[in-house]
Amino acid sequence: MRAFRILLGAMFTCIIIYTTVVGINHGWNLFPVFFGDMAAMTWAGQFNLDFMGFLTLSGLWLAWRHHFSPGGLALGVLGFFGGMSVLAPYLIFASYKANGDMKVLLLGKVRAGA
Repeated sequence: MRAFRILLGAMFTCIIIYTTVVGINHGWNLFPVFFGDMAAMTWAGQFNLDFMGFLTLSGLWLAWRHHFSPGGLALGVLGFFGGMSVLAPYLIFASYKANGDMKVLLLGKVRAGA
Protein backbone atom coordinates (compact mmCIF):
# COMPACT_ATOMS: atom_id res chain seq x y z
CA MET A 1 0.00 0.00 0.00
CA ARG A 2 2.91 2.33 0.74
CA ALA A 3 4.23 1.97 -2.82
CA PHE A 4 0.74 2.65 -4.20
CA ARG A 5 0.44 5.83 -2.14
CA ILE A 6 3.91 6.97 -3.24
CA LEU A 7 2.95 6.33 -6.88
CA LEU A 8 -0.25 8.35 -6.45
CA GLY A 9 1.67 11.19 -4.81
CA ALA A 10 4.20 11.20 -7.66
CA MET A 11 1.43 11.16 -10.28
CA PHE A 12 -0.34 14.03 -8.55
CA THR A 13 2.86 16.08 -8.31
CA CYS A 14 3.76 15.46 -11.96
CA ILE A 15 0.33 16.37 -13.31
CA ILE A 16 0.14 19.56 -11.24
CA ILE A 17 3.60 20.70 -12.39
CA TYR A 18 2.96 19.72 -16.01
CA THR A 19 -0.47 21.38 -16.05
CA THR A 20 0.96 24.57 -14.55
CA VAL A 21 3.72 24.78 -17.16
CA VAL A 22 1.32 24.09 -20.05
CA GLY A 23 -1.23 26.58 -18.70
CA ILE A 24 1.39 29.31 -18.35
CA ASN A 25 2.85 28.67 -21.81
CA HIS A 26 -0.35 28.00 -23.78
CA GLY A 27 -3.20 29.45 -21.74
CA TRP A 28 -5.89 27.82 -19.65
CA ASN A 29 -8.54 27.35 -22.34
CA LEU A 30 -8.25 23.56 -22.70
CA PHE A 31 -11.62 22.65 -24.19
CA PRO A 32 -11.25 24.11 -27.72
CA VAL A 33 -7.89 22.34 -28.10
CA PHE A 34 -9.15 19.08 -26.58
CA PHE A 35 -12.32 18.86 -28.66
CA GLY A 36 -10.69 20.48 -31.70
CA ASP A 37 -8.20 17.62 -31.90
CA MET A 38 -11.07 15.13 -31.75
CA ALA A 39 -13.00 16.97 -34.45
CA ALA A 40 -9.90 17.00 -36.67
CA MET A 41 -9.73 13.17 -36.47
CA THR A 42 -6.02 13.18 -35.60
CA TRP A 43 -4.00 10.84 -33.38
CA ALA A 44 -4.11 13.52 -30.71
CA GLY A 45 -7.90 13.44 -31.05
CA GLN A 46 -7.93 9.65 -30.78
CA PHE A 47 -5.89 9.87 -27.60
CA ASN A 48 -8.24 12.54 -26.21
CA LEU A 49 -11.29 10.39 -26.96
CA ASP A 50 -9.69 7.37 -25.27
CA PHE A 51 -8.64 9.53 -22.31
CA MET A 52 -12.17 10.92 -22.02
CA GLY A 53 -13.39 7.32 -21.70
CA PHE A 54 -11.05 6.82 -18.74
CA LEU A 55 -12.23 10.09 -17.20
CA THR A 56 -15.82 8.92 -17.60
CA LEU A 57 -15.06 5.61 -15.88
CA SER A 58 -13.25 7.46 -13.11
CA GLY A 59 -16.19 9.78 -12.52
CA LEU A 60 -18.71 6.94 -12.61
CA TRP A 61 -16.66 4.87 -10.18
CA LEU A 62 -16.39 7.76 -7.72
CA ALA A 63 -20.15 8.37 -7.89
CA TRP A 64 -20.91 4.62 -7.62
CA ARG A 65 -18.56 4.15 -4.66
CA HIS A 66 -20.58 6.82 -2.85
CA HIS A 67 -23.90 5.20 -3.86
CA PHE A 68 -24.76 8.01 -6.30
CA SER A 69 -25.48 10.29 -3.36
CA PRO A 70 -25.42 14.05 -4.03
CA GLY A 71 -21.87 14.20 -2.66
CA GLY A 72 -20.91 11.17 -4.74
CA LEU A 73 -22.32 12.74 -7.89
CA ALA A 74 -20.40 15.94 -7.19
CA LEU A 75 -17.24 13.92 -6.61
CA GLY A 76 -17.86 12.09 -9.88
CA VAL A 77 -18.11 15.35 -11.79
CA LEU A 78 -14.92 16.58 -10.11
CA GLY A 79 -13.21 13.31 -11.02
CA PHE A 80 -14.33 13.58 -14.64
CA PHE A 81 -13.08 17.14 -15.08
CA GLY A 82 -10.14 16.97 -12.66
CA GLY A 83 -8.69 13.62 -13.65
CA MET A 84 -5.57 12.57 -11.77
CA SER A 85 -5.43 15.85 -9.85
CA VAL A 86 -8.66 14.73 -8.12
CA LEU A 87 -8.38 10.94 -8.24
CA ALA A 88 -4.86 10.62 -6.79
CA PRO A 89 -5.50 12.62 -3.59
CA TYR A 90 -8.90 10.95 -3.24
CA LEU A 91 -7.33 7.48 -3.44
CA ILE A 92 -4.61 8.42 -0.96
CA PHE A 93 -7.23 9.68 1.49
CA ALA A 94 -9.54 6.70 0.89
CA SER A 95 -6.66 4.23 1.29
CA TYR A 96 -5.99 5.56 4.79
CA LYS A 97 -9.69 5.55 5.60
CA ALA A 98 -9.83 1.89 4.44
CA ASN A 99 -6.80 1.04 6.60
CA GLY A 100 -5.03 -0.25 3.50
CA ASP A 101 -7.75 -2.80 2.71
CA MET A 102 -7.94 -2.85 -1.08
CA LYS A 103 -11.42 -4.41 -1.07
CA VAL A 104 -12.76 -1.54 1.03
CA LEU A 105 -10.81 0.98 -1.05
CA LEU A 106 -12.32 -0.22 -4.33
CA LEU A 107 -15.84 -1.07 -3.20
CA GLY A 108 -16.43 1.26 -0.29
CA LYS A 109 -17.12 0.18 3.29
CA VAL A 110 -20.75 -0.86 2.78
CA ARG A 111 -20.22 -2.97 -0.36
CA ALA A 112 -17.07 -4.56 1.05
CA GLY A 113 -19.07 -5.71 4.06
CA ALA A 114 -16.56 -4.18 6.46
